[in-house]
Amino acid sequence: MQVVAVAAAVVVLAGLVFAYFQRPDGTDSGQYGSDANLRCGTTVCQVVIGKSVGRDLVELLTGTGGGRIRVSGESGPFIFEMTIAESGATVTDKSLLCAEAPVSVCLVRGEHGGKVLGEVLVRKDGTWSRAQAAYLSSAGYLGLHDVNEDGTADVVSAQRACDGQCNDAFVQVFSALGANIGCTTPAPAREQLAGWPTPVPKLSQLRACADS
Repeated sequence: MQVVAVAAAVVVLAGLVFAYFQRPDGTDSGQYGSDANLRCGTTVCQVVIGKSVGRDLVELLTGTGGGRIRVSGESGPFIFEMTIAESGATVTDKSLLCAEAPVSVCLVRGEHGGKVLGEVLVRKDGTWSRAQAAYLSSAGYLGLHDVNEDGTADVVSAQRACDGQCNDAFVQVFSALGANIGCTTPAPAREQLAGWPTPVPKLSQLRACADS
């Protein structure tokens, strides 16, 4: 597990693969502007998938070597760099999950090297911003579910235990706003996680994550 400092803070989260990426100035809160000749990496952006979140439209755009997340609609135009595309993740029409609420959450996910990378956008008070955390699932699942029932979707991540040296797997849950909520007890295999292939633990099943 590698944890890198972001915004002068080091957050150590036990027992999971959880990475922070430094972003160029201005990209964390989105960039206003036209999409004319918008480029993703070395080629013109192509829309892969779009989903409505209230009166906003969230779209994933990709090109050779890069990607962007575009938001249009009532909240106004925002364009974010797509960090998972820059990291080599495959972005498909299954890569975008959104949950509308007073604090809306969109998870962008993609496979890379047998793992799943993810990043989160949050809409609060009519403004979209990028959560500073970027996620990595070593057991092949990232999803959204309001596990702690606070009205805002949480990030659900399946992880291999034993640093991948055994078949044990567990689920770790994060608030989309950044906090680590907890982990489940490891199961002998990821297929034995409750609800697999879309595990959704109850809050009562979570405990403090083991130190690593």
